Amino acid sequence: MTAKTPLVELMKQKIVLFDGAMGTEIQKLNPKPEDFPDGKDGFNDGLSFTRPQWIKEIHRNYLKAGADCIETNTFGSNKLKLEEYGYGDKTLEFNKKIANLAVEVTQEFIDRPRYVIGSMGPTGFLPSSNDPSLGQISLETILEAFEIQAEGLVLGGVDALLIETSQDILEVKLAIEACHIAMKKIGKKVPVIANVTLDKYGKMLLGTNVQAAYTTVSDMGVDAFGLNCSTGPVEMVSSVQWLNEQNDLPLLVVPNAGMPENQGGHAVYKMGPEDMAKVMKDFLFQYGKIRIIGGCCGTNAGHIALLRKIIDEKQSENKR
Repeated sequence: MTAKTPLVELMKQKIVLFDGAMGTEIQKLNPKPEDFPDGKDGFNDGLSFTRPQWIKEIHRNYLKAGADCIETNTFGSNKLKLEEYGYGDKTLEFNKKIANLAVEVTQEFIDRPRYVIGSMGPTGFLPSSNDPSLGQISLETILEAFEIQAEGLVLGGVDALLIETSQDILEVKLAIEACHIAMKKIGKKVPVIANVTLDKYGKMLLGTNVQAAYTTVSDMGVDAFGLNCSTGPVEMVSSVQWLNEQNDLPLLVVPNAGMPENQGGHAVYKMGPEDMAKVMKDFLFQYGKIRIIGGCCGTNAGHIALLRKIIDEKQSENKR
């Protein structure tokens, strides 16, 4: 196999395809409480240990569909989240082993280099808010929670760190800082990608708009900035348009399969692969700063296969 081009360089050469959803794919398997570690229902990241074949197959399906990158099953594996399940003291080893699992799957594919992206989701706290339960936490505690996670992921062999589905811009800043501290500590650097989640009005949960979010983190040593989750691609148009006009960072766009609809207390995502690919194709042909695309909640290997197709069409057109 040819040598692996560093991810930052790869983004300059081509549009990079991330995978689709992990959580909604796990839900399709109808896991029972006994499938989770210690019977802790809903502990999706823990399935990497009790049902590793499930997680490997989800990874494998995305790679077969043409994804360049898969995200580790560590969305909820910062120390604060793991403490909720009694695994906080195992944060570093937990993340390292889950990253190893993803790396193993990529090694099954020898057609071209595949990459592992270390997923870092929110802590569940909102340090910018005055909420008596969600806002009353020290910044040092959040910083440590992310630092240990980032250290484990890098030691586990990830090719980049992805701060994703972020709802509080102060937490994003802490996560970025934590990534840099962890990499300096272990003497290994990988790219850092910062994502924020916007509602259909283009604002984060606490009211920060995309302009303020981008300005806040763009000079913190991140290698790409992105939008993921919360909405489908249609609702992202105005934010993507503004971001494309900035000159600093390559962009990531990873939407849900449409806006979630509540059906019987469950979120349902109804945008099929064809409809999503159509909007994403328009994005790629209009906004040249987009260098990474993929799918979030509700997307599956079918969505990723069609995104692969539109990327390949775009690359072919560029060569003409």
